[in-house]
Amino acid sequence: MSYQVIARKWRPQKFDDVVGQQAVTRTLRNALASGRLAQAFVFAGPRGVGKTTTARILARALSCVRGPTADPCGTCEACVEIAEGRDMDVLEIDAATHTQVENIREVIVSGLSIAPVRNRYKVFIIDEVHQLSSHSFNALLKSIEEPPPHVVFMMATTELDKIPETVLSRAQVYEFRTISTKIIADTLRRIVDAEGIGVGEDSLQLIARDAEGSMRDAQSKLDQVLAFTGKTITAEDVATVLGLVGRDLLLDTVEAVADEDAPASFALVARAVEMGYDLRAVCRELSRVLRDLLVLSVDPSRISDPEIAGEGERDRLKRLAGRFSREDLLRAFDVLTRAEADIRSAAQPRYHLEMALLRWMHLRKLVPIEDLIASAGAGSGVGRALPERPPAPRPAPMAPVATVARSATASARPDPVQVVAPSAPASPFKDALLAEIKKSKVAFYNMVVAQAQKIEVAGDRVTFTFSPHQRALRDGFEQQRAWLEALAQQVAGRRIAVAAVQAAQSDAAAPAAAIGTPPVGDKQAADKKSALRQQALADAGVQTMLDVFPAEIRDVEEM
Repeated sequence: MSYQVIARKWRPQKFDDVVGQQAVTRTLRNALASGRLAQAFVFAGPRGVGKTTTARILARALSCVRGPTADPCGTCEACVEIAEGRDMDVLEIDAATHTQVENIREVIVSGLSIAPVRNRYKVFIIDEVHQLSSHSFNALLKSIEEPPPHVVFMMATTELDKIPETVLSRAQVYEFRTISTKIIADTLRRIVDAEGIGVGEDSLQLIARDAEGSMRDAQSKLDQVLAFTGKTITAEDVATVLGLVGRDLLLDTVEAVADEDAPASFALVARAVEMGYDLRAVCRELSRVLRDLLVLSVDPSRISDPEIAGEGERDRLKRLAGRFSREDLLRAFDVLTRAEADIRSAAQPRYHLEMALLRWMHLRKLVPIEDLIASAGAGSGVGRALPERPPAPRPAPMAPVATVARSATASARPDPVQVVAPSAPASPFKDALLAEIKKSKVAFYNMVVAQAQKIEVAGDRVTFTFSPHQRALRDGFEQQRAWLEALAQQVAGRRIAVAAVQAAQSDAAAPAAAIGTPPVGDKQAADKKSALRQQALADAGVQTMLDVFPAEIRDVEEM
C-alpha cells in the first residue's frame, strides 16, 4: 500500500475530532439534532484550520444511513465514499479552476433539478469560493437563494471580504479561528505516540509555533521532518529541516543587548549569516522573543505556558524579562519591525540588522520624561536607573531662584524659564488650594498653574500673574476659571474670586523682583549674589535642567 501523508491519514472523521473550533462544531451538532438546517453555509477562516474537513463531515452527517445525525457511523457506503471523495451526490468544486460563469452553469446550475442518486441530499462543496468571478456569483445567487429542497451548498473561503454581501446574506456564515500552539502541539503528540515516533516536547513546540495556527501546516511539517530523521526527532533536526532560527541564538542576542555588548551582537549576526538564516526571519523571531518577554513582564505566571517558553529556557527568559522595562521592549519591537521591512529590499541585509541591534542598545539609555521630571523635583541626578537612586535632601525654604536662559542654538521662547526651589507657602488657604488643584488635575497644575510668576491672596480674591510671553498659558487658565472658583469656594468655605493677569513687560525683565531683598551695599550685594549663584548651581534639580536643555544661568534672586 502506498504511503499516506499524515495530514490525510489523520484528517478528522467526525465533529469531535475537529480541534480548536468548538463554537462551529457545537452549533452544527445542535442544528442537526434539532433539524434546523440551512441550505447554504459559508465556512471562512485561515488555511488549514478545518473548513473543508468540516464541510465533508457535515455532508456525511446529512447522508449517513442513521442520519441526519451529528454522529455519522463512518462505516456505511455514504460515509466511506464521502471520506474518500468519490460519492456521486457530493460534488467538490475548486473555484480556482471553475472561475468562469459557463463552468458554474454547467456543473451546478444545470444539475440542481436532478435528484440525488442514493443520498438524501445533493451537496455542493465549493472550495476557495472567493475566486469565482462576479458573473459566476450572479449565476449562483438565485440557486443559493431558492435551491431545491434536496440541495445543500457549502462554501469555504480564506477571504470572506471578497464574497458579495448578496451571497453572504443568503447563507449561514461560520468563522473558523487559528488554532493555538498548545492545541496543535497536543494533537501532534497524540499522532506521534500512535505512530511510534520518538520526539521531545521542545521539538513539537517548534513545529507548532512554525505552523502559525494551521493544523494542516503542522502535520505537513511533521511529515517533512520525519522524511529527514526517521523515527526519532530532535529540536536541532526540526530547526535544520524547517530553516528555523535557533532559540539559543535569539536569546544570546537579547542577552548581548541587555549587556550592551556591541561586539557580541556583531558576532551573533555573523553567526546567523554563516548558518544561512534569512535575516528577515531572525528579525521576526527576535520580535517574537520580545513579545514573550513583554507578556512575562505583564503576567509572570505565564512562564509555565509552553506557548511562551519551553522547559529548558524558562529560567533564562525569566532573568531576561527582569532586565528590560516595558518601554524598552516596546521601542525594540518597533526597531525590529522597521529592520525587517528594510531588509526586504536591502542590498546588504546584514548591515540593517547590525544597526538595528545597536539602535536598540542606544534606546535603552533613554529615560522617560516623567522620570526625568520626577527626578528633577526630588533633587536626584540623571542616570540610567533613576527610580533606584535615593532622592537628594529637599533644599531649605529660603532657596535661590535661578533664571535659566536657553542658548541661542536652541529653538526656544525668548522669555527666560524660572526653576524655583520649594519655598514656604504664602498662606494655609493658598497651600490647600494648590494641593487640591494638583490632586484633581495634575497636568493642568504642572503645565499652567505651576508656570505662574506670582500667586497672591488678598481677602476673597486669588490672583495668578503670568509673564507677557505666557499668553497661551493665561488663555488655558481662563478656560478653567469657573472650575477653579468652585474649587476655591470648596477649600475656603466661602465664595472666592479667581483671576489671571498678564505682567507688564518691565515686570518680566526681573521676574523675581516681586519678592525683593533688603537694601545692601554694592559689594555686599555682589558677594551675596555670588553665593546664591553657587547654591543654585549646586542644586541637583537645576543641574538636571542644565543637562537636559541647552541653557546657562543668567541671574539668581532670593525668594
